[in-house]
Amino acid sequence: MIQTLDFFTPIVDDPYDFGRIAAANALSDVYAMGGKALTAMNIVCFPINDMDNSVLRSILQGGLELIHKAGAVMVGGHSVEDPELKYGLSVTGVVHPQKFQSNAGARPGDLLILTKPLGTGILATALKAGQLDEDVTRQITELMATLNKDAAEAMAEVEANACTDITGFGLLGHSLEMAKASKVGIKIFAEKVPIISETKSFASMGLIPGGSYTNQKFCANNLEISASVDRLFIDIFSDPQTSGGLLISVPKNTAPFLVEKLEERGTPAANIIGEVVEEKPGIIQCC
Repeated sequence: MIQTLDFFTPIVDDPYDFGRIAAANALSDVYAMGGKALTAMNIVCFPINDMDNSVLRSILQGGLELIHKAGAVMVGGHSVEDPELKYGLSVTGVVHPQKFQSNAGARPGDLLILTKPLGTGILATALKAGQLDEDVTRQITELMATLNKDAAEAMAEVEANACTDITGFGLLGHSLEMAKASKVGIKIFAEKVPIISETKSFASMGLIPGGSYTNQKFCANNLEISASVDRLFIDIFSDPQTSGGLLISVPKNTAPFLVEKLEERGTPAANIIGEVVEEKPGIIQCC
């Protein structure tokens, strides 16, 4: 049995989209463990005296849409009056014990595959600053509302050794957790990492969330950066992601088959972005 919980404040303006994103984010931990979602319960904090009930209704409808896409059932929830709006889910799922994935099984020689491009934190910051156009706003909304269900199902068809989803600690933070848990080193090939096209432009303008700097500080003692790597990449790799993709560690000979199966399912990305190495355990090398 898998049980997980996640909720947060709005990241987009549209309440229906916020509900979809929050639900996809909460469901992601089940997929990162190779599981299947069964039931979900709403977690709601709502300023009943300051917002119309229609806002809450739209949020819950958006969440319900994603729960149904996951093949799960909404079984209830809990709400409290709160001056700050928050929404998320408590999710129960299942996974076969022999197919359970954690971030502790990466092995030297594995390749690392990422299933969504990076940049949602930086672009959400640009959105809050009123500098993101409608097309890009819609692009990142749909990306964040995309379930990791297809990626998890593709992973289940091959022999993956480890998996984690990329969320608040960014690519660097979650890679570091995998490296430490697996007692291995990790190399990230900076130019191979998929990035939403507008991200670099806004990052170069300084529209970087505070969480990115917190993540860099957290990783600083375990991070080696090649002189050839643009420092802008480090800001992006530490960017806190909302409902990010899966980072999957697979044997080298298995990686092409996983990439093929991810592409067949139309996942947002299917990029080999790095490798697991025996030397320098607990260290992330960006090269």
